[in-house]
Amino acid sequence: MIPPAVALAPRSALVLALASLAGLMMLAWPLLVRVPEHARVDPPFLFLALLPVVIVVVLAELSEGGMDPRVLAVLGVLSAVNALLRGLSAGVAGVELVFFLLILAGRVFGPGFGFVLGCTSLFASALMTAGVGPWLPFQMLVSAWVGMGAGLLPRRVTGRAEVAMLVGYAVVAAYAFGLLMNLSTWPFALGVEVPGHPGSLAFVAGDPLVANLHRFAVYTLLTSTGSWDTGRAITSSVAIIVLGPAVLTTLRRAARRASVTGSVSGGVAGRGSGSGAGTAGSGGSGRVDEEDPVVAGDG
Repeated sequence: MIPPAVALAPRSALVLALASLAGLMMLAWPLLVRVPEHARVDPPFLFLALLPVVIVVVLAELSEGGMDPRVLAVLGVLSAVNALLRGLSAGVAGVELVFFLLILAGRVFGPGFGFVLGCTSLFASALMTAGVGPWLPFQMLVSAWVGMGAGLLPRRVTGRAEVAMLVGYAVVAAYAFGLLMNLSTWPFALGVEVPGHPGSLAFVAGDPLVANLHRFAVYTLLTSTGSWDTGRAITSSVAIIVLGPAVLTTLRRAARRASVTGSVSGGVAGRGSGSGAGTAGSGGSGRVDEEDPVVAGDG
């Protein structure tokens, strides 16, 4: 079994779970409210404004509790690469290259790292492409869930089976991303009409949950499933099949280097002079075997 390169502390895991629950409620609030039929419902703007705060709290907690400067350096490099990939590919019939690297990095470094990388990648790409808007916190959150989910996949799967598992996950994540992003905007699209479908597909406050879910499902199917979501799924799957094995190997090599700490165990620490033990991991005469690193956070 291959453990994640960055361990997730219990407190960080709790913060991550609570933030994910809060984010899900912010996305699904129209389906949770109960008001008289066809009554006016104002969006909970204060509730929605808390989403960036939730993301910042999670980033601060994970950065303080489980990521040392070397892991943060890897995070910065991957965020920059992802932002560049998204800038080169976004907006062309659903071709989206950012998710395959996000999934592979989440797989190698773990759910906490994947969550943070999803946030930072989308934020950096938004700054590069002038894509900052009210949709950005939702994009950051849903992308963070994609990276976190990749880190939560079974660790015992390796080899070709691992690549197949990641391809399947990429397909599910591609459609889930489109579904959740549609949910973030659909309640505000008044009088939505789609060619080929009679009547409006807009959210109706006070309507039964099943009726609103039906309209939302049809809206998603007609506006994004067959184009953007499918294109994202195909692009991510092909990239993982073609580049996945090599990128996984590279990321795991980087993870071994980034996660080695200055303390070693057993005979290595007990042999030699104090100066040799003290310089292990700092570039001195001490040497840590990269194939058997001490993972940060494992004790």
